Amino acid sequence: MSPTTPPVINATLATFDQQPDSAYVRVQVVQALFACSGATVWRMSKRGELPAPRKLSQRVTGWNVGELRAALGAK
Repeated sequence: MSPTTPPVINATLATFDQQPDSAYVRVQVVQALFACSGATVWRMSKRGELPAPRKLSQRVTGWNVGELRAALGAK
């Protein structure tokens, strides 16, 4: 993790295993989990290599934690 990673993302990553499967995380967390850029996260989602994101509100998109765990397990 880079020293410029926001503390919220570090905290989310540190507690990822304790998050319920029904929780959602933002693109920055997905980037850190899969060690790729935001653009790559979107491309992988579009190709079906990652779970599809969900629109949580007009300006907020998130990925389901349970689906991400399944994708990490398949990797």
